[in-house]
Order: sequence, then structure tokens, then C-alpha cells
Amino acid sequence: MTAPLLRVDALRAGYGQLEVLDRVSLEVLPGEIVSVVGANGAGKTTLLLSIAGHLSPFGGTVQLDGHDITGLQAHEAAARGLVLVPEGGRLFPFMTVLENLELGAYHRAARARMAQTMEEVFDIFPILAERRGQLAGRLSGGERQMCAVGRALMALPKLLMLDEPSLGLAPIMVDRLFDQVHTLVKSKGLSVLLVEQNVGNALRLCDHGCVLDHGELAKRGTGAALLSDPDVQRFYMGL
Repeated sequence: MTAPLLRVDALRAGYGQLEVLDRVSLEVLPGEIVSVVGANGAGKTTLLLSIAGHLSPFGGTVQLDGHDITGLQAHEAAARGLVLVPEGGRLFPFMTVLENLELGAYHRAARARMAQTMEEVFDIFPILAERRGQLAGRLSGGERQMCAVGRALMALPKLLMLDEPSLGLAPIMVDRLFDQVHTLVKSKGLSVLLVEQNVGNALRLCDHGCVLDHGELAKRGTGAALLSDPDVQRFYMGL
């Protein structure tokens, strides 16, 4: 049986005295896409921030590739291969596309391969090669999201975590972005943990999915099984 790349066990997290996540457990296997869906305020972003090291968990453990990374700082987790693309991408708008991408290769192993990885990113997102000298703040919404994913790839991730990548994008750009994520998984062997507002797209893309409800894991299963689940259809897809 394949060992999980990411194992989250009984994770509790929140802000100050407010507990948002209540003993959430999930796994992501190598080369697998796992989607986390749920209503606004369910704790999806808190989950990603806690895994990535932006929030210190109240309890539980996070393991990456068999190593305990619970409570590591975000830059330490990223150096081990766990990279988060936050909601909105959070590019530096007054820096060029090229400069934003270069910032992704900040740890030693990534710097050593920066030129090679940059070419790979430009192969995946040709528009970024065309826009390399343009200020990131002048990119379209879809181009900004591609640049944010490209910057994450510069860090040589094993696990790529995406927080609401389709937010604010036109439907045609959403489809293109999801196709590119699928291509990344198949071509580079990446694992992806996806939080996404578009429940249908997220579950169609993933191998396995989880439904988060008020900080608790309410359902889990294959993407296909959750897509056909009457409760998921009624409460999260409006069917």
C-alpha cells in the first residue's frame, strides 16, 4: 500500500481563543489530487494555513513524506516541499512577472535549479514567458493566478496547496487553469490539495474529496462518489 505524502491527524486550529478546526484528519497520496469543499466559513482556508505553517495548530499532527512538520514555520515547510498558493495569489504588483517567479526559488535547492525550473514554468504557462518583463499588477486575473502557481513551482514542491484558485476568474479561465493543474499532476508527479468554491469543478478534478462543515470533516470519498451524493448536490451544488 502506498504511503501518504501528506497525513493530517486530528488537527485542531483557529485564531486566538476561537477554535475553527475540530480534529480534522485527511491524507494525500503521491500523485493524487484531493479537494476540500464546503460552505464559506467552514474552515477550509484555516486548514491550509495550519498545514502550511502560517498558523500554529492547537493540537494534532501534520506529516509530510513521513516526517512530522507540525508547527514548522511556512518557509521551513516550503523548503521541505509543501508550498501554498494563497487565495488571490498575493503577487508583488510593482515587481515584474520574472521577479515574482524568481522569489519562489528562495531556498538553496530551488536556487540551484532556478534556470531549469524557470524554463519548465514557461513551458507550462507560455503567457508568462511573453509577460516576463511586465509588472505583475497589470496582469489579468487568470494571468495572475498562473504567475502565482508558477512562483510556487519555482520552490520545487512535492505537495502544491491551492486556496480558491478560481476566485474571480472567467469560466473559460477556470477551465484552463484546472486543465493545467491536472497536467501538472500527470507530467510532474505532483500531489495537490485543493480548496475550491466551485464544488462541481473541484470534485470532477480530484481523486478524493472531503466535505468540511463547521470545522469538522462531514464526508469523504472519491470525487465521483461525492458528486453523486444527494446531500452534496443539495447543500453545495444547488441541485
